[in-house]
Amino acid sequence: MTRPSHARIDIVPADALIDVPRDITLRGFNARERVTLTGTLNHPDGSQWESHAVVIADADGTVVVADTAPVSGGWLVADATAPVWAMQRLRAPTRPAWSEGIAPLDIALTATGQYGAQARGQYTLRFLAPGVTHRPVREAGLSGTLYVPAGPGPHPAVLVLAGSGGGTHDQRAALYAAHGFAALALGYFKAPGRPDHIDDTPLEYFETALRWMHDRLAPRDGFVAVSGVSRGGELVLLLASHFPALVSAVVAYVPSAVVHGTLRAGHPDKPRDATAWTWRGEPLPNVWHDNPDADWHAFDHPPEPGQPVRQAPAFHTPLRNAQAVARARIPVERIRGPVLLISGTDDGFWPSTLFSDQVAEMLRQRGDDAHVEHFRGEAAGHAIGLPQLPATLIAKPHPVAGLLLDGGGTALANARASAASWARVVDFLAEALQQSASSNAGRATAS
Repeated sequence: MTRPSHARIDIVPADALIDVPRDITLRGFNARERVTLTGTLNHPDGSQWESHAVVIADADGTVVVADTAPVSGGWLVADATAPVWAMQRLRAPTRPAWSEGIAPLDIALTATGQYGAQARGQYTLRFLAPGVTHRPVREAGLSGTLYVPAGPGPHPAVLVLAGSGGGTHDQRAALYAAHGFAALALGYFKAPGRPDHIDDTPLEYFETALRWMHDRLAPRDGFVAVSGVSRGGELVLLLASHFPALVSAVVAYVPSAVVHGTLRAGHPDKPRDATAWTWRGEPLPNVWHDNPDADWHAFDHPPEPGQPVRQAPAFHTPLRNAQAVARARIPVERIRGPVLLISGTDDGFWPSTLFSDQVAEMLRQRGDDAHVEHFRGEAAGHAIGLPQLPATLIAKPHPVAGLLLDGGGTALANARASAASWARVVDFLAEALQQSASSNAGRATAS
């Protein structure tokens, strides 16, 4: 066989947002040649990532990555995003604070043919769209970062909340801004000026944030949605239930249907069923506290020695007690706007699909055609997030407690759920905004 001298990698677009699919094509190899495709990422947080797969060129010496299933390697499906989501971490972060940052990710690809031809290419995944601006918010007692879309506005808005790891979800907020929403990535613990733990977090803090967004941002059609992940998913359902007039739509990733205690995010000197949320100075009852049916064994112990803890089975135990569930149930029937629930059917952290089904059923029982959707990530775990990010770290240390936890799912299932759910989130919010505008116009006409 000859060694082609014109092998190359074509990537379109080479520089775009992280939620924009790429067309990746390997050209100039021999017909039916085995080609090893390698993806590498030197992450801004100092971590290093790499993926490998062997593909077979077609009769023209071409490989369209989106249409070609590898014969071996880290992914075995035809998917142009796989060189990223299938990456394995070779080195842990040296700057962990940058892991959720908005710096662009540069993906390097190398294609090496079995006869020695080699081609290289690079593309950039961005969180910030052209014209999006951001600034810290340190007023009214709030701690966060505001991302504002390009253009004069007014823009609809989204309050973006992280989960039990604390901090802020700036990447999501930046992408919401890329799609036309002013997004406030709000920290409520493990953020500047905020406590280090989730204990006794008052709902009034979030009410202040929602009112600040309505007053200071003057959002288009008065539209302010809430978006949260995990404990943040629990939280956004609480906020929409407690402050229905301030919340236009809800996006709840892997949420809960009931209030939980501090769990792994609480102060180490307090029990795990201590109060996470308060309202008007009183604790919100949580399903674990004073619950004789609660069993923490699976919360603390791996299924086998040396394995990460898969804690989800423990979360079924407090649900056996009807009184505790009734006490801790989130009153979602008070929510006025549309609700999108996103779950993983193999969630290893807690049973987010069961919880989401319960929330959806409670809303439907309201009997007024409540707009509720449940996106099920089949075989996916807890780590349903943004598209085109590495997805192979199924087991990770909890950011507060440090214990190694099994989030469930597979890299493929989690990556597919992340991409599909994010696309639905973007469309859902656009539809909710249109519905809000129509409702406002109808009220204006009637008056």
